[in-house]
Amino acid sequence: MSQYPTISEQLDDVETARTEGRRKMEWARQHMPILNALREEFERDRPFEGQRIGMAMHVEAKTANLVELLADGGAEVAITGCNPLSTHDDVSAALDTHENITSYAKRGVDDDEYYEAIEAVVDIDPTVTVDDGMDMVAAIHEDRPDLIDTIVGGCEETTTGVHRLRAMDADGALEYPVFAVNDTPMKRLFDNVHGTGESSLATIAMTTNLSYAGKNVVVAGYGDCGRGVAKKASGQNANVIVTEVEPRHALEAHMEGYDVMPMAEAAEVGDVFITVTGNRDVITREDFERMNDGVLLANAGHFDIEIDLDALSDLAVDQYEARDGVEAYELEDGRRLNVLAEGRLVNLASPIALGHPVEVMDQSFGVQAVCVRELVENGDAYDAGVHDVPDELDREVAEIKLAAEGVEFDSLTDAQTEYMGSWQHGT
Repeated sequence: MSQYPTISEQLDDVETARTEGRRKMEWARQHMPILNALREEFERDRPFEGQRIGMAMHVEAKTANLVELLADGGAEVAITGCNPLSTHDDVSAALDTHENITSYAKRGVDDDEYYEAIEAVVDIDPTVTVDDGMDMVAAIHEDRPDLIDTIVGGCEETTTGVHRLRAMDADGALEYPVFAVNDTPMKRLFDNVHGTGESSLATIAMTTNLSYAGKNVVVAGYGDCGRGVAKKASGQNANVIVTEVEPRHALEAHMEGYDVMPMAEAAEVGDVFITVTGNRDVITREDFERMNDGVLLANAGHFDIEIDLDALSDLAVDQYEARDGVEAYELEDGRRLNVLAEGRLVNLASPIALGHPVEVMDQSFGVQAVCVRELVENGDAYDAGVHDVPDELDREVAEIKLAAEGVEFDSLTDAQTEYMGSWQHGT
């Protein structure tokens, strides 16, 4: 076992933290019917007996219920954070009390500590990995390739991680199978659209105590997450401007009724800027030079590279904390540009951030859980590389949710099924 300290070894008042963390987890659990249904199955069948699961995730109450679900299914689990500012220390401490869970996640670590904690998780010699951003997969391939032969597979939670994995796969460098959980309908249609949209806007509003009504909200990127941010901002009476590099997404945003323009133009009129691209240098020095006094800059992508903070620091003559979670950069001409959550994931890294709504993450984590089960039961069927989640697993999670909500739906008749699968029926 690693010598890196667990969260319980790092906190002064660990018992108080554990109590508060458990309270948060129990509240979330009341509103997670999918995980509760799977918990009954996993506690009965113990599908993960003998498995070691390494996880790098946003460690907060909803994630914690997924972690305990896997541990209650028989797995030994080690977990750390996937973002230096997204961990809730009390939840991490509560997880660390479970006999099958070791948590190394702590909020506010520096870069060295962040990667040391990932190394500590890898030291359990995982047979399954569960990632949010692909940092654990990268660490295993770079530092512990000796483990790859004993890893049955992995799951990746988020858009940025899937992009990185597909690039790794295209280079022939990904040496075990990983499910692209982010790309399933149950994740993409709900987590990305409703989860990112609602949680990002709510966190920005609570952090700043400002309204969106009548403001120009610039959404950089119109993928699933950007679509959700734009939709929710419009619903709060903002004037939404979209910037894009993909022509079809730009056209989609235009036909949804949003103003579409280059960032250089949006920079001159925007009041709130929210990046949702997963790419770097989305807002740059040239954009800062055009912005109005008092703008808000927030990132709802994954890593803290979408807003060029180095360039902003170079431009600033003063830098100070204007409000908890808001860093003001004062420029030579007196303009102040306000960066939320250090440019990191605003809905998870702000001081008051709670992440996506519980019901949304119940769906996403339900998909994660059944994907881990699939890897353990049928991992030999998957070659190294990125794999789409089998549709029947995604449907299983949807059906559990509908049953919990008391919603009934139709099924195809045999004749309809035969018709849909045939090429011989013409006009």
